[in-house]
Amino acid sequence: MEDVPLAPFTTLRLGGPAARLVTAVTDEELIEAVRAADARREPVLLVGGGSNLVIGDAGFDGTAVVVATRGVRLDGRRLELAAGENWTDAVAETVRAGLAGIECLAGIPGSAGATPIQNVGAYGQEVSSTITEVVAYDRTTGETVTVAGEDCGFAYRTSRFKEDPARHVVLRVRFALEDAGGMSAPVKYAETARALGVGPGDRAPLAKVRETVLGLRAGKGMVLDPDDHDTWSAGSFFTNPVLGADDYAAFLDRARARLGADVQPPAYPEPGERTKLSAAWLIDRAGFTKGYGDGPARISTKHTLALTNRGAATTQDLLALAREVRGGVAAAFGVTLVNEPVTVGVAL
Repeated sequence: MEDVPLAPFTTLRLGGPAARLVTAVTDEELIEAVRAADARREPVLLVGGGSNLVIGDAGFDGTAVVVATRGVRLDGRRLELAAGENWTDAVAETVRAGLAGIECLAGIPGSAGATPIQNVGAYGQEVSSTITEVVAYDRTTGETVTVAGEDCGFAYRTSRFKEDPARHVVLRVRFALEDAGGMSAPVKYAETARALGVGPGDRAPLAKVRETVLGLRAGKGMVLDPDDHDTWSAGSFFTNPVLGADDYAAFLDRARARLGADVQPPAYPEPGERTKLSAAWLIDRAGFTKGYGDGPARISTKHTLALTNRGAATTQDLLALAREVRGGVAAAFGVTLVNEPVTVGVAL
């Protein structure tokens, strides 16, 4: 199909048309669609659940390939997902099977194939801890390859697939989960532990953990609901900044000068004497509170990290708000926020 609007394929409901759109329902169709576009020297945009895409109003002058492959295979503790499988449905399947390891990732919109690209994580879990292999089509060699989990270059919200996005097309993702007798993996995230009534590091029934996480996400507008404009977003628009020792010290000086000597910003130690900050805290303390904005693109009324389309926004409206927030945080704290969703035809 030609000149197809892409907005309906994204959770933001934003973006202009694709010059060409192909839907692939098998691995072979997916490979062929990409291979044919490469042969024509056309740009390729892979579209899964559309939850991490910000597409320009002018659209995409190339071939958009909708990844609609299906397949869930559970073999003991081993799980294999086709790239097009709905992620949150797959998490529910593992919980029903009594397997732990991804239960805190319930409710995250999008497809399974996107999870290794972003090293998707939430509430104390990341897919990097359970992924054993990623099967992908290598556009450079024209071959299908299997990349071991330890070779995926996983780090906070990134991987080798994100660092070199034009090379690999994820076909299947394989996980090794845990059978803990119906109990979850140790609960690491303090908010989740409090909601469950357990201590950090304790386990809880799998189904209860999943339900609790879904409730926490819904309260922040992070579970898709077509009738709730707070969920017309790309989830968390900015990643949590990770600072080296000198930059963290400079940040603390600015935060205390602005907010008082007793202020204690949320901070989490990272390897290499680095510290992770809370982007949501920075945004809020810089003056961009829940519901901020008076135009068609606004901060969610439920969570400061979500930039939302209130129903009549354009991508330019959204980016203008993102730039305002990014600039305000930099002016207040000397920290430059980085967008988490992938931008197509535009840049922040």
